Amino acid sequence: MSILLYVIWARVVNVAEILLVVYALLSWFPGAYDTSLGRIIRQIVNPILAPFRRLNLVFAGVDFSIIVIVLLLNFSLTILRNILF
Repeated sequence: MSILLYVIWARVVNVAEILLVVYALLSWFPGAYDTSLGRIIRQIVNPILAPFRRLNLVFAGVDFSIIVIVLLLNFSLTILRNILF
C-alpha cells in the first residue's frame, strides 16, 4: 500500500511540475495565455500559484514562485519516501 501511495504522489508531483514549467514558458510568448491551451493551463496552475504569489517572491523582475513550488513538491516527495520506506 505504501508503494502505491508513493507512486501516485510521484505522478501528481511530476504532472504538476510539467504544468508549472509549461506555464512559465508560456510567459515568453506574447498572447500565449490567451490560446485555448494557455487558458486551460492557467486555470489549473493559478490556484497552485495564488498562495505563493502573496509571498512576493519577485526579485529583479523575476518571479521565483514556480521554483519555490517545484522545490517544495520535490521536498514533499523526499519526506514521503523517508517516512514510507
